[in-house]
Amino acid sequence: MTSHARAHGLLRERDGGHARVGFVELFFDLVFVFAVTQLSHTLIEHPTPLGTLQTAMLLLAVWWAWMYTTWATNFLEVEHRGVRVMLFGVMAAGVVMSSSLPHAFDKTGLVFAAAYVLIQAGRTAFVVFAARRNDALRLNFLRILVWFVVSGALWLTGGLVDPEQRLLWWGAALAIDYAGPIAAFWTPGLGRSSTHDWSVEGGHMAERCGLFIIIALGESILVTGATFAGHERTFGVIAAFASAFVTTVAMWWIYFSAHADAASERIRASDDPGRVARIAYTYAHIPLVAGIIVTAVGDEWALAHPDGHVDLKTALVLLGGPALFLAGSLLFKWTVFGVVPLSRLVGIAILGLLSIIAFQCTPMMLSWLATGALLVVAVWETVAYQQGRPSTP
Repeated sequence: MTSHARAHGLLRERDGGHARVGFVELFFDLVFVFAVTQLSHTLIEHPTPLGTLQTAMLLLAVWWAWMYTTWATNFLEVEHRGVRVMLFGVMAAGVVMSSSLPHAFDKTGLVFAAAYVLIQAGRTAFVVFAARRNDALRLNFLRILVWFVVSGALWLTGGLVDPEQRLLWWGAALAIDYAGPIAAFWTPGLGRSSTHDWSVEGGHMAERCGLFIIIALGESILVTGATFAGHERTFGVIAAFASAFVTTVAMWWIYFSAHADAASERIRASDDPGRVARIAYTYAHIPLVAGIIVTAVGDEWALAHPDGHVDLKTALVLLGGPALFLAGSLLFKWTVFGVVPLSRLVGIAILGLLSIIAFQCTPMMLSWLATGALLVVAVWETVAYQQGRPSTP
């Protein structure tokens, strides 16, 4: 593969070292700062079961668009002018896709679907072209392209039908998109992919996913700061703001513990890094990102009414967001290290027990109690690591 990369220039050279994340990839991520903000605002404005389901589906689509671009840049030479032009095109389509998120299940459905399909099919076709001298990589992305063409037809049809039917069409499209890696992208005439064919560079994948977590946490700070700026500085508002900030720090602390680097090394040392990366990063990070977004919504509501009454939806986001984050981080550690960290199980249990007293608390009080559960996990793991007893090998 190395000789082909040198000859063609569009593919990264695999020299056994860490594939550096390029500045153009960081620039590319700015589009998804906008996307995550749009998703959180959509959930804030539609806190119903249907609104939650629709927001979850849109999150899955946004994550899939970003994640597949990350897989592509793991193989592409991002310093090449052609690759940069492709990424700028994906960015433009990403802005259109993100801007249509709030009304994707209403008047901007076709715009969202067209932008999403253009991102997925266009970028994948570019990789097929870039890898035309690397048979294994070309065939892998050709299979992916076929799957995106099939799902793309459902996405576009869903954008054309009445909003009442859109949920079913897009649900089927998402099912195809997410089943692809599990089915090894089996395609008639092309066979199926093998995870051993995906010579993924684990350090690059870990760094890119870590940056997306930073994006989500940054959006949480943005929502918190904007809401705090629009309220009087009462004790309840200040306390709720402090809780939201500490929650964001605790989530960063839990995710970027010493085990983040250990996970990267574990993938790099694996005899099947493609399989580990597919499970640990492609799938296991979804509840992590969703948990951060839901927690940001809870922080916004706690700031808006810190001394009010905790209703069901407020309790669900204030407790469910951190629980979803911890569940995602637990799944990530289990897929990489093969163990279930007790600290995160305890954190989830604490959040579950807090539901018993949730409706006797104010939003500010419940926010601090949920923050305390996250701090227990963060401190527990830090102390265990410093004492030479890391919760994972």
